[in-house]
Amino acid sequence: MPRMDVRSDWALERALDKAYGEAPPGAVADGIDAVRRHMNGGSGRKYRGGQRLLDLLAEARRTAAAAEGWETVRVLQDCLYYAQGRLLRPDYEEKYRLFQQGPRNDNARNWLSKTLQASCTFWWEVGRTFVDDHPEASAAELLAHVQAQSLDVPFLEAPAEEPAQYRIPRGRAELALWMERVLQRRVEVDAKEAARRIASSPQALAVLANDEGGQIVLRAAELQRRSEALARLRKVAEDPTATEHDLQRALQGQHWIFGGRFIGEAVHSRLVPGNEVDIPLIRGDGALHVVELKQAFRLKGGLVKRHRNGWVPSSEVNDAVGQVVHYLVGLDEHRERIRREFGYETRRATGVVLIGHPDAHPEIPEDVLNETLRVHNTHRNRVEVLTYKELIDNAERSLGDEAAAPPGRHTDRSA
Repeated sequence: MPRMDVRSDWALERALDKAYGEAPPGAVADGIDAVRRHMNGGSGRKYRGGQRLLDLLAEARRTAAAAEGWETVRVLQDCLYYAQGRLLRPDYEEKYRLFQQGPRNDNARNWLSKTLQASCTFWWEVGRTFVDDHPEASAAELLAHVQAQSLDVPFLEAPAEEPAQYRIPRGRAELALWMERVLQRRVEVDAKEAARRIASSPQALAVLANDEGGQIVLRAAELQRRSEALARLRKVAEDPTATEHDLQRALQGQHWIFGGRFIGEAVHSRLVPGNEVDIPLIRGDGALHVVELKQAFRLKGGLVKRHRNGWVPSSEVNDAVGQVVHYLVGLDEHRERIRREFGYETRRATGVVLIGHPDAHPEIPEDVLNETLRVHNTHRNRVEVLTYKELIDNAERSLGDEAAAPPGRHTDRSA
């Protein structure tokens, strides 16, 4: 079995201690205590982690949900994300006030304060230099100059001939923006990243600009990259020992796999307090799309179950759908703040649950599994359920269509 990186430390123990102290006696408290006993039951080291820790945390969360202890559910969900490495330590420690007595972490505040002070000093010097050189400049011209400087910051250089010195090249952002627009019109690639690399390489830029066949070369290279990424994902999805974290890593940065409706992956995944989206995608209309990842093989209740004369989704499928619905409700409630702070539209947000694989149910025909989920999906407006195999098969068919299409013409099939 491959090694799993599960975080088990004092911060997690302290958060669980607080949750245990506030939990009502009975099954909820017993579930939290089982997690604590596992953590402290190792031999030769203080804390024990592993898949067993994640399973116990998930079980404790389900018990709290059944008892409608929603505050405990939120705490245990954060503990699970922290153990998986999906919740950053500074956020976790400060959120639960694990290492400070006051309302906020002074060290984090002081570090942020010094960073902002240094940033303000830098931009003040940029503005002062511009005003000295252009005393007749208006306030609008000064702001435009500062904005242009900020756009060039991502292209910061560290010249080898000047140790400990850094340089922001002027005009690189404008060149990259032109390159990004060229790539987006002519070929489906990660235009922003490709433009950044090409803009930093004058030789590559010259070759591409002068070669009318460059589009075909770039498109072929991108199809090859996507094919390799899809093969890696299929390998992980068909591995019975793969974890949700393994699946997330294989899907990260591959928004095209979900279909042509999506233009990219959102930078921010923690938009609502207490909730973190596995993979947040941006649709073509600017709305958010939530991707919730579950196990492909190790589902305790299976993917579907027999009910009377037919098949229906299992409780794990329904729980996952409920989790995504909970995300969407939170996004609706915070839509104004999210639009203001991040620029994402969440009023029309949708979601998909990736869960299960037909190979985990050899006794059930694959078309029966898919049809059961499709019937389930027809009764829901905003949340869809897909198996990993169906997602991968759809993406593979889309790749085949793109490879067969003439240059300059691309398909837009949604997975």
